Amino acid sequence: MEGDRSGRDERRGKEALERLKVDINASKCVMFHQLDVADPASIATLVDFIKNKFGRLRYFGNILSYVKNAGLSGVKIDDPLLHQELLEAEVRHILFDEEMPEEIQQQALANVMETQELAEQCIQINYYGTKRMVESFIQLLQLSDAPRIVNVSAGMGKLKLQNNEWAKNVLSNTESLTEEKVDNVINEFLEHLKKGPIQRKLWPFPFSAYKVSKASMNAYTRIISKKYPEMRINCVHPGYVQTDITLGTGPLTTKEGAKSVVKLAILPNEGPSGLFFSREEVTSF
Repeated sequence: MEGDRSGRDERRGKEALERLKVDINASKCVMFHQLDVADPASIATLVDFIKNKFGRLRYFGNILSYVKNAGLSGVKIDDPLLHQELLEAEVRHILFDEEMPEEIQQQALANVMETQELAEQCIQINYYGTKRMVESFIQLLQLSDAPRIVNVSAGMGKLKLQNNEWAKNVLSNTESLTEEKVDNVINEFLEHLKKGPIQRKLWPFPFSAYKVSKASMNAYTRIISKKYPEMRINCVHPGYVQTDITLGTGPLTTKEGAKSVVKLAILPNEGPSGLFFSREEVTSF
């Protein structure tokens, strides 16, 4: 699930494959191929592998799906307890509009490290990794009678968490939204980040890069759903899942989190497109 780098680490990928074979009692229907969504050459290798072996990308039989699921948080927090408190505070803010307690805000200001390098890594994986994968696999997707794209998002990608009104307006204007405009938002964020703590007043804090990258990915999902109306293209927040990126906390197992992703991957041809789901329910962007 999100935050798990097993796809980039071949050893971990193969270990995950063996566990999966045992869990589903199958040895021939699952396989592993190394992938790093930040590396165009790695993506191209996977495209060639799928094209040569299958002729098209397959997912659940005749249903062709690409499920993007890779992520970085964009922050460094040395105190695991504070990290967990911040995650839980973000969940309460998203679900119940509860403001983060002042004490935790002050701890975040003093202890959360959000550098230019961390932010760029986060955005390269969470946003540009999505674009690279879609652009690289789109021709294989178009060979299917039921193409599906499922972008794994997060509640932190909601526009209500963006305190930069200009960025919020750009990303929420569905009619005029373009990839160039999304890139402009990201570039503006990175430029402000170079100036240091000033970005904390101009952009959502903490987890700034993560929130910007996920909001941008959600916007991109809307753009490509219009560009490819024959496909079912959606993004989904699978819930607060026990993964590396959540420090193993959260009420949902990875199996429970995967349920909503799979449901969107097997949508009927008349199913919805261009929407943002929170688990299995449509939610606002």
